[in-house]
Amino acid sequence: MPVHTWLRMQTFQRSKVQWLAQLFATVSRRSSHSHGVIGTEKCSRPPSRGLVLGVYADEHDRDDNGLLTPAAAKYNESYTNGVLMDMLRIAGPMPKRGETRIFFNLEPTYSAVAVCGLGSTCLGYDPMEKLDLSKEAIRVASASGCRELQKLETNRIYVEDFGHAESAAEGAHMGMWINQNLRNPESRLFIPQLQLYYEPEMPCDSNGWKIGLAKAEAQNLARQLQEAPANHMTPTTFAQNVVQILCNSGVNVEVKVRSWAESQGMTSFLTVAKGSCEPPIFLELSYYGTKLSERPIVLIGQGNTYDSGGICAKKLHALRDMRGDMAGAACVVATCRAIAALKLPVNIRALIPLCEHMIGCNAMKAGDVIPVKNGKSIEVVDTDHEGPLVLVDALLYAASFGPKYIVDVSTISDHVLNSFGKVCSAVFTNSEDLWQRIKNAGIHTGDRVWRLPLWEYFTQQMCSVQHVDVQNYGKGTGGESCKAAALLKEFLPCGQWMHIDAYNVMTTKGEDYPYLRRGMAGRPTRTLIEFIAQACCKNKFSTTQH
Repeated sequence: MPVHTWLRMQTFQRSKVQWLAQLFATVSRRSSHSHGVIGTEKCSRPPSRGLVLGVYADEHDRDDNGLLTPAAAKYNESYTNGVLMDMLRIAGPMPKRGETRIFFNLEPTYSAVAVCGLGSTCLGYDPMEKLDLSKEAIRVASASGCRELQKLETNRIYVEDFGHAESAAEGAHMGMWINQNLRNPESRLFIPQLQLYYEPEMPCDSNGWKIGLAKAEAQNLARQLQEAPANHMTPTTFAQNVVQILCNSGVNVEVKVRSWAESQGMTSFLTVAKGSCEPPIFLELSYYGTKLSERPIVLIGQGNTYDSGGICAKKLHALRDMRGDMAGAACVVATCRAIAALKLPVNIRALIPLCEHMIGCNAMKAGDVIPVKNGKSIEVVDTDHEGPLVLVDALLYAASFGPKYIVDVSTISDHVLNSFGKVCSAVFTNSEDLWQRIKNAGIHTGDRVWRLPLWEYFTQQMCSVQHVDVQNYGKGTGGESCKAAALLKEFLPCGQWMHIDAYNVMTTKGEDYPYLRRGMAGRPTRTLIEFIAQACCKNKFSTTQH
């Protein structure tokens, strides 16, 4: 082939390649213009910001035009020139409590604005309900608005205070929390960042928001501990988690093992634990917020990381949630962390007996008799009533600290579920002062309590036999939670004492309290924090003004 012919062919091939390259580039440019950005630009979604505001309206009057909260009215006038309120009225009747309206691109700062119903402006403390309805409406509204914006995967959500920043923070942060630690990260729900919305020229209760945040995070911590499966949360791993959680919080953690419990004569606690191959652990937490000479408040949390019922085994439907039988322990741990975070001027000593209650070759049997350190004996009538047996030794041990008073939190009797449903925890106490304080705390937090009797009648049902001092079930029908409290009273060392039975509020279906998703509830953590806060700094916390 002549050289010049070969050169012409090579030139043609290079031109063809260049032409194809130019054609491909042109098509790519046209594609990018017609379908938006491509490649890495497609993944670079700009961060979005959402805003949660409130509106008051009479829920029984469909023609009520609504009244925006001060923060919402300021936003409506200064940022949208009245468009927000116009759009809200066009959207139909004003949202009721728990309802939300979403508006998009009203102005450049926020891509979406959620307006939440707060009910009437006249809401306040209801003496029949034993509840501050306005604060509860705020929790529901902030949770509802945040969840609607969460569905849009809004990166950062700003929440107004609705007139009570503490309640707004509680509702928002509890409403966002969901148990998804064990899910594939790609399948998890998006969790936005939450911040308090305020205008510089308007009053801002940032301290109230921080207090509410501390309480909500405490309850979420209790929920997280309760939700962990029993094979992931044995007594040993519970103790390890507590050490990690509290290591930099200002709360000291002592982990005590079986040999220590044996040296202390904790026969009742060890009897419950011996059916499992998992070793029992006794946690002792201490927080000093005031002078060391000040007597501590002793908190006791029942820590059954799983409860099978023992030889008197539970049925399947009752076993499903028994990983949460350590709700008392989770509540006490979370309360201690919140007290330390809030730097409350109080001394706390928390005692947490941890064990599994299982069926095994060494498990306690119906008819067994347990000699206890104070000289009394307990007969095991029903192994499925082990809750009081776990707490007995902790109550006796609490006497060594000379406490101001003792509060124990447990999940002892399912009979409180039949009595109260999911609405409140049952309280037993020998002190009128403690009862009034815990009642006021429940009014403030929306997590109510109700007092049940410690009558001598129930003591006689537990202590009427001749061959032992106490039985763990007693005679007669009904009143199981009252009888369990009567048993504990027999081992109370001295002084003021309060027993909280939280079995019925251990879980929620996501309907009882709109700001708590389905699963473990973490109750009554916020009420216990508020109860302690009322005693030591009434001026700092807005608690009992109703």
